[in-house]
Amino acid sequence: MGSPISGTRAEVFLQHLEHIYIRPLIQTKHILFYTWYIDDILIIYDIETTNHDYLTQYTNTVHANLQFTPTLESNSYINFLDLTIIRRSTHIEIDIYRKPTTTDTTIHFTSIHPNEHKFAAYRYHIERMLNLPLKTVQQKREWSTILHIAQRNGFPPTVIHKLRHQVEHKTKHTTPHNSKNKKWATFTYISSQIRMVTNIFRNTNIRIAYKCHNTIANLIKPPRDHHTPPHSKWGIYQLTCNTCNLLYVGQTSCSLNIRFQEHI
Repeated sequence: MGSPISGTRAEVFLQHLEHIYIRPLIQTKHILFYTWYIDDILIIYDIETTNHDYLTQYTNTVHANLQFTPTLESNSYINFLDLTIIRRSTHIEIDIYRKPTTTDTTIHFTSIHPNEHKFAAYRYHIERMLNLPLKTVQQKREWSTILHIAQRNGFPPTVIHKLRHQVEHKTKHTTPHNSKNKKWATFTYISSQIRMVTNIFRNTNIRIAYKCHNTIANLIKPPRDHHTPPHSKWGIYQLTCNTCNLLYVGQTSCSLNIRFQEHI
């Protein structure tokens, strides 16, 4: 069964369980807030009407193949996805959370990748920092962290400062885009010289995306055709005439054996 159908079935199954078992807890105010993302669930409950032991026992009886392991708040702090949620007496604050296993490794500044790929992680970090309702102290701490990550990966600070300025300017002057007439074209990024070609499309309705083959997956995976005889592959070839010794260079998408027979 295809993955889109499997994903739809999983979504229907989870919504069914929520409607039968979670909705009554929300209606009776045992649960004040409920949200989830993939396999992470965040619940706010009223300690005057229930407790975490009851909620854990209740949810673990929903389905035999579903078992929930609760993580309780500690000192009014709890981590959910990439956020730290802080419970105050009158309100809730949030901060940015990074797991202890986070390596802070991004594409190095000197690598042969398009700038769009190099800056993607930092653009995300900056947009998250600016869009979340962080306190001034928290935002300054996150900005220092972003600069530290960039420095570890060879990025000059001036480049990251310029990127932040661009993100801030884009946020303030965002206008709706008409994407109906936009088309995409993909180019393989080998060096920066490819932009001599892609810049031609700058003022058109064609948007450019780059792909790279010098990825870790491509470098470590074994070749698919390592057992294929050389002349059963496609590629560029050179033939020498036995009569006049002239050379002919050609390219074929079929096997070299078939192409040679065609020449004969």
